[in-house]
This record gives sequence, C-alpha cells and structure tokens, in this order.
Amino acid sequence: MEIPFLYNEIGSYFREQLGCKVQKISVNAGFTCPNRNGEKGWGGCTYCNNQTFNPDYCATEKSVAQQLEEGKRFFARKYPEMKYLAYFQAYTNTYAPLDELVSKYEEALTVPGVVGIVIGTRPDCMPDALLDYLARLNRRTFLMVEYGIESTDDETLRRINRGHTFSESKAAIERTAAAGIRTGGHVILGLPGEGRESVLQQATIISSLPLTTLKLHQLQLIRGTRMAHEFESHPESFHLYTSDEYIDLVIDYVQRLRRDLVLERFVSSSPKELLIAPDWGLKNYEFTEKVKARMRQLGVWQGKLLET
Repeated sequence: MEIPFLYNEIGSYFREQLGCKVQKISVNAGFTCPNRNGEKGWGGCTYCNNQTFNPDYCATEKSVAQQLEEGKRFFARKYPEMKYLAYFQAYTNTYAPLDELVSKYEEALTVPGVVGIVIGTRPDCMPDALLDYLARLNRRTFLMVEYGIESTDDETLRRINRGHTFSESKAAIERTAAAGIRTGGHVILGLPGEGRESVLQQATIISSLPLTTLKLHQLQLIRGTRMAHEFESHPESFHLYTSDEYIDLVIDYVQRLRRDLVLERFVSSSPKELLIAPDWGLKNYEFTEKVKARMRQLGVWQGKLLET
C-alpha cells in the first residue's frame, strides 16, 4: 500500500513558512543555566556536555555576528542560495538580563541572509517582560522558542537534575503559544527509569501540548557527564536501545502524535571522542531513511493511532 504521508517534516514546514531553503546556524552567546550556577542547582543536567553540539566556530569570545558569518561560510559552499536561522542553542538562551538578551537577538538579525531566530531555553526561564518582547519580535521576523521538556515524568526530571517540573514545561509552552509564537519542544527517549510503555504514554501527553515542532533524541552517554559515572556504577539502571529497537520505538511514538505537529529530528549525533554509547554508526539522515522505510513497510504514519 502506498502511503503518501509518513510524518510532518521540518524542511517542508520551513519552506512553507519562509518560502526558501533554510539552515540553522548554532550560536553560543555565552549564557549559563540556573541549575549550573546555584539558582536551581549545581552541575547542570546529568546527561549534558555542551561540547556535543557546539560547532568549532561557536566560541564565546566571538560576537554573535561573527559566529553567524563563519557558519554561513561553512554552509554556503554547498548551498549558495541558502537563507539562515540564528539558533541560540548552547545552555539557556533566555537566562540573562532583558537588555542583554535583546541586544544579542537583534545583532543576529542584522547579519545578511539571516531570516529569523530560534531560541533554545528552559521552561522556567521565560519571564513576562521577555515574552512580551518576543511577541513583538515575532510580528517582524520568523521566531521560534524551543523548550527542553526532556520528560513528562517529574521523578525522571528530578533524577537528571533538570531543576523544573513538567507542569512548568506545560505552563511555559501554553504561555508562549498563546502569545502567537511558534513553540518547539525537545524530549529524550530512554532516560533511566523510563521503560518503553512510559515513553509511549509520554507521546500522548506531548501531543496534547500546543507545540509547533518537536525534536526526539535517543539517550546518549557522554564522557565527562554525571550520567556517564552513574552508568559506570549502575549499568543495570539503563536500557541503551539498539538502532532497530529505537526505530521501532520512534515509529510507535510518532503514531501517537497529532498530524499537524512538525517533527524536526529523531536522533542526535555526538562526536566520536565524547560518545560512550550507543554508537550505531549511522548518520542522522541514514537513520531517518530507515525510519521512513520501516513506516512504509508497516503501513503506518504520524497520528495513525489517534485516528483509529
């Protein structure tokens, strides 16, 4: 059976919204997190090592504009007509005084070819004054705020030292969406203590939120993190999925998501020198093609279980 629709892809969404092909360029604006500096806790999330997603050009001694220009040069070799989104990614990108935040966001928008910004942050770091500014900004450029939800289970959030509850995630997402701002979410599948059934129950909860986009990532154990030490001491507390197991989990998860939710990615890649496990030897696009092939084979699509 031919299935014309598998899932709602981010590339199509960006083309629909912006009328062109776009690439995110990561920016490290020099922020920290409230669970690193003692406001909420110390040490950050137990799984986190920001080196895993900071490209070489992302260095805090460089200005926002300089990082974006270097990122543009990297991508322009392949796609000279590409437009760009400034992706404030490292740490918590709404955790600073309002004037500092506004200055850095506005600097990004002065860079030629940058047609919008994406702001990665925590659900407990969105004060009303900033949300008011972002609502105004949203009326003159493409804007998305992406929240790290990670889990819908408060015990898991406590265990990984997130420093916030799921109710805070839900409230922040609802406030941001109500302000008319595109709202993204990020979850990690396979966190310690969460079995397959609890992960699939999570999908139903996530689908009920007013999210525009969603990123799924597999749990990765990264050198130098507290979770890596926890795994070394208590490996029995973890289930590290094989690639085939994770493909099946993703497909079952996606079938429980409403059809209009845009899916940005299913996996994350970390540098070989930092990754402990799991190492599947697959690039992101290769994993995505395997998901699509398996969905076609099974005759399933995003939201299928909500339609039956």
